[in-house]
Amino acid sequence: MTQPLSAILAHIDADAEAARGRLCDWLRIPSISAQPAHAQDCVRAAEWVRDQLTAMGFTAGLRPTAGHPVVVGHHPGPGPQAPHLLFYGHYDVQPADPLALWTSPPFEPSIVQGPHGPRVVARGAVDDKGQTMMWLEALRAWHAVAGGPPCRVTVLVEGEEEVGSPNLDAFLAANREELAADVAVISDTGMWDIDTPAITTRLRGLVYAQIDLFAAKRDLHSGLYGGSALNPINALTRILGGLHDEQGRVQIPGFYDGIAEIPAQQAAEWAALGFDEATFLSDIGLSVPVGERGRAPLERMWARPTADLNGIWGGYTGEGSKTVIAAEAHAKLSCRLVPGQDPAKVAEGIRRFVQDRLPADARAEVTIFSTTPGIEVPADSPWVRAARTALTEEYGRPAVLIGSGGSIPVVESMRRLLGMDSLLVGFGLNDDQVHSPNEKFELRCLHQGTRSHARMLAAFAQRGG
Repeated sequence: MTQPLSAILAHIDADAEAARGRLCDWLRIPSISAQPAHAQDCVRAAEWVRDQLTAMGFTAGLRPTAGHPVVVGHHPGPGPQAPHLLFYGHYDVQPADPLALWTSPPFEPSIVQGPHGPRVVARGAVDDKGQTMMWLEALRAWHAVAGGPPCRVTVLVEGEEEVGSPNLDAFLAANREELAADVAVISDTGMWDIDTPAITTRLRGLVYAQIDLFAAKRDLHSGLYGGSALNPINALTRILGGLHDEQGRVQIPGFYDGIAEIPAQQAAEWAALGFDEATFLSDIGLSVPVGERGRAPLERMWARPTADLNGIWGGYTGEGSKTVIAAEAHAKLSCRLVPGQDPAKVAEGIRRFVQDRLPADARAEVTIFSTTPGIEVPADSPWVRAARTALTEEYGRPAVLIGSGGSIPVVESMRRLLGMDSLLVGFGLNDDQVHSPNEKFELRCLHQGTRSHARMLAAFAQRGG
């Protein structure tokens, strides 16, 4: 296993077309975890991963859960003294609806030309089959050239990420010893741009709530009762209209408790990226930024918490008119959290915010569906340093450390249940249309991502045990 890295990279280059074909084979499997009709397709997708691993010298198999199976594989690498990596990915994909908006069938991968060269268009192209494929292909190259990876490797590929990973925590807890490793390597994030690699060191967490407000015991005629009876839709919208002040700050009690300002060096690095918020908004038909006044754009999206209504309903919403005062009103609320915030305290703050503003005769229930804390990976960890060096060598420019406004719950689960930090190195782009029709992955990103993972394996091995 001492072949030079150059031979590994040359093999990846020579095998690029075959690697593309393997990805397309996997993309043809409609492994939609949310739809029971595709349960067997999820099994097929898992079996596909297992077969790839066993062909590379892994001991691998499907493990049952209460939902879709998990694929687990192990390779001893050069021996017990080598660093131990846990590669994580997911084989399940989002539903393809609305089908009419796809330019080609979502599960018949299409190679089309784009501004950056050829790209593959299919459901799961970038989230997360394409990105999982990169490290699978890097492992394949190490196997072909050197007989195996230069590190000990455990692989965990689940099939329920797109439905919230409801059975993953139980699986991790039940298999702590088997899944123990030095660090988890995850490719489910993005680059800064197609020329600039990135490592994500900050993830926002999430508190997701539903607010139900009740008033009269039945729907009322608005002519007979209007002007006398409380309208719960009016009451709920009045309450939620006070969610932010004029400076864009969230008014939930204790919402900002525990949040630290980002270091000056981090702020300077983000400012140097030259993010153009005007262009960012214009691409989606907007022009005026919102959020906390006085905060830089990337800080608002990566290092500050938010609270957003995701849906609101009540009364009559069908065609035509119906003069009714509804008996109840409802809303969905999501709060993106940053490191330092306590999800339980934020959830209690939401309850207080609603209760403190309830008018007479109104009753409210707040249901919390999920809570996940914000995560920060130490930017000076040896794994980040090794990965940053490998990425810089591949791209010829420094890899940047970025944040993400979204949440990846498995990162928090890995830390909480396995005591393990995650290295988030992704190769997606902002325009990949994740979860949307015509999802795509640039073949340039696929290829350089594979080369990057091969380089990172070599860099990790040099760390020693």
